[in-house]
Amino acid sequence: MLALTFDNKADYDKIKEDDVIDIVGLSTFAPGVSLTVVLHHSDESTHEIKVNHTYNEQQIEWFKAGGALNVIRAEFAK
Repeated sequence: MLALTFDNKADYDKIKEDDVIDIVGLSTFAPGVSLTVVLHHSDESTHEIKVNHTYNEQQIEWFKAGGALNVIRAEFAK
């Protein structure tokens, strides 16, 4: 799970129940850098929403590894 906040609170109303969501920027996910959420609506229209996070380097490493336990397991395997 990735905790994100809307840069513009009004963007919440753009989300529809049947939307498919893409998160752009995860490959360059870094502290203090916003991400973009692309909403793909069933009518084939899209909306891009800027979102923010408060993750630090270690938390981002955990996210990318699939959890803190995977990071710890990899450290012990070395």
